Amino acid sequence: MTLQEFAPVGALTALAILVAFIVIIISRLFGPLRPSTRKAAPYESGMKPIGPAIRRLPVKFYLIAVLFIIFDVEVIFFLPWAVQLRELGVYGLLVMGVFLFILTIGFIYEWKKGALEWE
Repeated sequence: MTLQEFAPVGALTALAILVAFIVIIISRLFGPLRPSTRKAAPYESGMKPIGPAIRRLPVKFYLIAVLFIIFDVEVIFFLPWAVQLRELGVYGLLVMGVFLFILTIGFIYEWKKGALEWE
């Protein structure tokens, strides 16, 4: 591969950055700019914010995030493995078994913490 093969990608990236800057500059020049305390106030779905902006999140959010990461990692690694399974042979099967074991530990942790329960 030569560097010339990537010239269209570089040109498109440069064009996208240029257009983004032009749009920002035009909006600053021609857009209304009337700051006020009401506009600077935090916006939360049209409601006035209740309580401080920084507060502790329930552990449930953390558990859902861990589940999301486990499922994402699983999907990201399963597809290439399934495509190349014949070339990988027994070694690939053993490595994926270890990977599944590690993911299973994560699922068991989530299950014991109650993240899989509906409330």
